[in-house]
Amino acid sequence: MPRVYARRTMVFAAAAALATGAALITAPAAEAAPPTPVSAATARTYLGELTVQAEGSLTGYSRDKFPHWITQSGTCNTREVVLKRDGTNVTTDSSCAAKSGSWYSAYDGATWTASSDVDIDHIVPLAEAWRSGASAWTTPQRQGFANDLTRPQLIAVTDNVNQSKGDKDPAKWLPSLTSYRCTYAQMWVDVKHYYSLTVDSAEKSTLQSILNGC
Repeated sequence: MPRVYARRTMVFAAAAALATGAALITAPAAEAAPPTPVSAATARTYLGELTVQAEGSLTGYSRDKFPHWITQSGTCNTREVVLKRDGTNVTTDSSCAAKSGSWYSAYDGATWTASSDVDIDHIVPLAEAWRSGASAWTTPQRQGFANDLTRPQLIAVTDNVNQSKGDKDPAKWLPSLTSYRCTYAQMWVDVKHYYSLTVDSAEKSTLQSILNGC
């Protein structure tokens, strides 16, 4: 059964709340729903088509070079669109900010009832993209990547889990919920293939191992 939290100020406080049952809610957990990635078979094919080379330098990198959370429609920016898409019973105010709802984090199996406890993760992190070829892109190209709602590149997850991932590739970080790793690998390869980004040897080996078991 997924863990459900009403609020969190720190990891230990959340664990204590869970233990007492005070944070349990009765609403069904939402399943995060980014665009469906390619199948494992297609991902294996795509992975074989990616250029393998050592990661580039972070020299010159800045998150500002990937303008993100741009306006998507009306007053709604990319983060707000993903929160609404990936949540259950999400209500918003006139500025499109999420006021209530619940969000299931596929990385760790937790459910949150405060949008402030949820980050929107870039499946392929911005810094990872920079090291894998995005350093040569134009700013509009990087903006498109950072706000891509068409590919499986954005997903609502537990904030501190997203922070622990940072800019790591699958050789260095994978979702703790092992049942989600096939989907994660398929998403990763789908995005890298679409954007013609490179993979390093350790990254490719890890992805191959996961996909071969899917």
